[in-house]
Amino acid sequence: MVMTNNNSCGNAKEKDHKERRMFVGIVWNCAAELKLLLIALLFLCSVATVLQFLPSRFFLSPSDIRHCLSTPTSKSDDSDTPPLNLTHYNSPSSPELVHQQQQQFNRDLLSKDGVLKRAFNPYGSAAYNFVLMSAYRGGLDTFAVVGLSSKPLHLYGKPTYQCLWIPRDDPHNSISTAGQKILPDWGYGRVYTVVVINCTFPHPAGSDGKGGQLLVHAATNGGGDRTLNITDTILALDETPQDYASFTSQFTSLPMYDYLYCGSSLYGNLSPQRVREWLAYHVRLFGARSHFVIHDAGGVHEGLMQVLRPWMEKGFVTLQDIREQERFDGYYHNQFLIVNDCLHRYRFAAKWMFFFDVDEFIFVPKKSTIKSMLDSLSDFTQFTIEQMPISNKLCLSQDASTAFRKWGFEKLVYRDVKRGIRRDRKYAVQPRNVFATGVHMSQNMVGKTTHKTEGRIKYFHYHGTIAERREPCKQFLNSTGIVVDGIPYVLDSTMRGIAGTVKRFELKMIGSRLQRIRQ
Repeated sequence: MVMTNNNSCGNAKEKDHKERRMFVGIVWNCAAELKLLLIALLFLCSVATVLQFLPSRFFLSPSDIRHCLSTPTSKSDDSDTPPLNLTHYNSPSSPELVHQQQQQFNRDLLSKDGVLKRAFNPYGSAAYNFVLMSAYRGGLDTFAVVGLSSKPLHLYGKPTYQCLWIPRDDPHNSISTAGQKILPDWGYGRVYTVVVINCTFPHPAGSDGKGGQLLVHAATNGGGDRTLNITDTILALDETPQDYASFTSQFTSLPMYDYLYCGSSLYGNLSPQRVREWLAYHVRLFGARSHFVIHDAGGVHEGLMQVLRPWMEKGFVTLQDIREQERFDGYYHNQFLIVNDCLHRYRFAAKWMFFFDVDEFIFVPKKSTIKSMLDSLSDFTQFTIEQMPISNKLCLSQDASTAFRKWGFEKLVYRDVKRGIRRDRKYAVQPRNVFATGVHMSQNMVGKTTHKTEGRIKYFHYHGTIAERREPCKQFLNSTGIVVDGIPYVLDSTMRGIAGTVKRFELKMIGSRLQRIRQ
């Protein structure tokens, strides 16, 4: 028994020894292969580490691998899909492949006679063909479409417009006419210029009162790209029976307002106090049958809203948010666009329409009223108003201690009298006779214009005060005349004498709500 056990243990030890020698032998014989395997693993780990720091455009997507592995004659399940042209794949920011849009990619071509014909491939658009703001019915057979368009397109091209009226109940009985374009911004446009399209049909459109649609086909006629004639179809107006009934009511009735103010775009950090003074003064001047349309291009902040709100509640002010127009680069916050929209929106709502700014104060002499003055000009479609420029920093010495309590037009009393300068004029029109308008006057209307209004009406211009949130008086004087920076000034207390009356009028109309308003 003992000998048997010893032999078994010896045999087991001898077996283990043989297995270890066999494993060592195998490892020794396969040393070269193991070295290669370890080197390969090390290389793969190094590559994986480096790839983490490379841009995404160097990675291969599964679709790229399939594309590389596929042969030109192989077919997949998507055999009907044309192969992608990757020749112009120019490192997009995402791994998605770029598809050519609208046209085949053009390549440079070498002709047989050795001439290299270069290729041009346009992408995107420099400016929109047309940006619609509004469209209004101007009569039984005429409409006005107001918007923006690419300035280079109109400056160097010949775009055209075709108007189409489609009756709601009988689309097959549509009528069309050529649209007459008006460019009312005198070339002041930037990337965009203002376009007013007049659509006058040969006979009444939609006079059955059932409604319809006004379409405008805007054709570039090769403007921009001379090989293309792109035409965009614009739904300018979708008129309901209720819209037509509202128009005919206005069209056949006397105007709701005697005087309507169309304001330009308000922007910047405007002074609530200066706007407060302007509103109180002009509501008193124009009277109960007047209305003021204010356009907010970013300048109506909370402080200014406190000034506007009482007059809005009284029905004297309409505030429109036009900040969206900032997307389109036009002249001076697109003020030409805004005044033309206001003209056509309210052309049947007012007898006279005024165009001036909120740092300008209309004045008529004491011997007349705004009504008597306008009645004397009723034979004219348009009249312009002479400017009286006032210094925005010169005040009287006697006001030095109380200047902060006085209103702007009360304490700024020195008028610029420099000769030989062409000064801007502002204007008013009878809107039913006007097709398009500008900032300083209209050139598109029926009827006469007069500029001979001296002694009957003028406006005092307090330039730079509306955007000044601090005390405007910078220099106090005790003289009737002075020259500052080469500009002669004289004392003019015309507006100063009206201040007390305007303050009492504001208190009567809206109470003391604005007594503590800040500059």
